[in-house]
Amino acid sequence: MKFLPIFMNIKDQPCLVVGGGQVASRKVYMLQRAGGDVTVVSPELCKELQRRVEAGELTHLAEDFSPEQVGKQVVIIAATDDEAVNRLVSETAKSHGIPVNVVDAPELCSFIVPSIIDRDPVQIAISTGGASPVLARLLRARLETFITSAYGRLARLVESYREKVKQKFSGSNEIRTFWEGILEGPVADLLMGGKDKLARETLQEAIENAKAPEKRGEVFLVGAGPGDPDLLTFRALRLMQQADVVVYDRLVSAGILDLVRRDAEFIYAGKAANKHAIKQENINALLVRLAKEGKKVLRLKGGDPFIFGRGGEEIETLMEEGVPFQVVPGITAAAGCASYAGIPLTHRDYVQSCMFVTGHLKDGSSDLNWTALSQPGQTVVFYMGLSQIEGLCAKLIEHGLPASTPAALVEKGTTQHQRVHIGDLGTLPQLVKDNKVEPPTLIIVGDVVKLHDKLAWFEPDGDEPMEYPLSG
Repeated sequence: MKFLPIFMNIKDQPCLVVGGGQVASRKVYMLQRAGGDVTVVSPELCKELQRRVEAGELTHLAEDFSPEQVGKQVVIIAATDDEAVNRLVSETAKSHGIPVNVVDAPELCSFIVPSIIDRDPVQIAISTGGASPVLARLLRARLETFITSAYGRLARLVESYREKVKQKFSGSNEIRTFWEGILEGPVADLLMGGKDKLARETLQEAIENAKAPEKRGEVFLVGAGPGDPDLLTFRALRLMQQADVVVYDRLVSAGILDLVRRDAEFIYAGKAANKHAIKQENINALLVRLAKEGKKVLRLKGGDPFIFGRGGEEIETLMEEGVPFQVVPGITAAAGCASYAGIPLTHRDYVQSCMFVTGHLKDGSSDLNWTALSQPGQTVVFYMGLSQIEGLCAKLIEHGLPASTPAALVEKGTTQHQRVHIGDLGTLPQLVKDNKVEPPTLIIVGDVVKLHDKLAWFEPDGDEPMEYPLSG
């Protein structure tokens, strides 16, 4: 090792930062987050540091650095663009035996500042020994995805019960085994799912019984977004890596499935018009059965599970059966596809409201409130309406919208095979035929469609074949 990895307690201790620019400001912020009492030496300050001085958050010496300013500090950081000043700061600090860091000059440092993942009280420091700070930041970015803020809450929960556990168990091996069961079992799962109160109650019960609770089955109802894997949430990615079984829909692309734990079992439950791999009632029963077998079940759904995704129907059954579950929202197709098409769903110069509508109901009909949908000054987004495009357009025109009302079809939105077809209510059905538009396709109706030509930014290449999971 080139450097000894240590964590210093600088709470309420004097710290010195030499420099007044943006880099110095970042170092001041870091020291203050750790509780340091910071003094800044610099003739001039950037706006952020000046604001902190005016707020009384730090001390400012409006002068050049001199060795006389060094004395009782526990940490000194040099962050100027003057190499001679930085070297003088380094030599002075070292002569006093004070740890010193000189930004971007590891040869002048007695310590270096790592990239940090802060999940207070959990902290993870990543260092390349000064060889490549950029690489350290890239590694941190990857780890950030899997180390969620919940780990901080979990650490605080464990800390609050450490003494009780020590009193309950006699030996260190028993204590270690107990905590391993807690941190790998239901208590951690509950807290990660946002059920902090229940997690605490479960931990208390485990301490009273002197035994960690057994692992249990659970369902993760996860929104996979509109297609682009980069739009998944951190929580979705974390749960995808924990799944024993994956029950996935037709609109979940292969690129997203590739991010699921490799050794998981995959069960296809896709639906198309008049063609269901598994009926919804059977999907509900399947989720219950798998969870009661003690498995972690990932129910992976395109878009958001609570926006025309039948997520509500599924968790109704889970609740009735007493099966634990978590719900992870996803970027719904309307938001994702419209954004990638350069069509803002709301814009104060064009519309005052936005409506999301399903193109067909449970019984296959489209008996909608056409009067409400045909009002001016709003955006209407139709999900699953491609097969009934002629009827949808005709009804909107019949109930008052002009045939010239702008409308768009966003086909395979957010993917590298996205196509955007612009027309109006009068021409949209023919556009579908002429361009052989296929699902998944979102329909957007309203004046905001006019903004597509101006705001379109996404340029898919479409070279590779579109991959969706096997359908049987």
